[in-house]
Amino acid sequence: MKSPFTAPYTVTIADINYGGHLGNDRALLIFQEARIRFLENFGFSEADIGEGKGLVVVEAGCRYLREVFLHDELEVRVVLGEVAGKKATLEYVVIRKGDGQEVVTGFTAILAFDYGLRKVASLPEAFLAINRGSR
Repeated sequence: MKSPFTAPYTVTIADINYGGHLGNDRALLIFQEARIRFLENFGFSEADIGEGKGLVVVEAGCRYLREVFLHDELEVRVVLGEVAGKKATLEYVVIRKGDGQEVVTGFTAILAFDYGLRKVASLPEAFLAINRGSR
């Protein structure tokens, strides 16, 4: 993973399933929280990644590596990965702070979206500058 942006996350009771550990649906919510913080760090939001464009998640995946429990303190590492045409991938690695173990990894594939026109758009140069380190 490239030099990542990191965001903290504390596991809440809403994240816990009947098995007493992190529910499988919660990884995407943890990714979203980290993605929002990642974007804010660069002066963006999900509704504005530059040039009046927002983003839309078109694909997601996650791999569960270890159980995660109530009140676990996590560190979510986020990088802008592959960029191909109008599509980019955000990559996530979730580390449990208590023991330093990777507990979840995953990705979200995003497209730039012009919400005014309701159509896919090119990724803004300002957003792409994240990978060049010029933001």
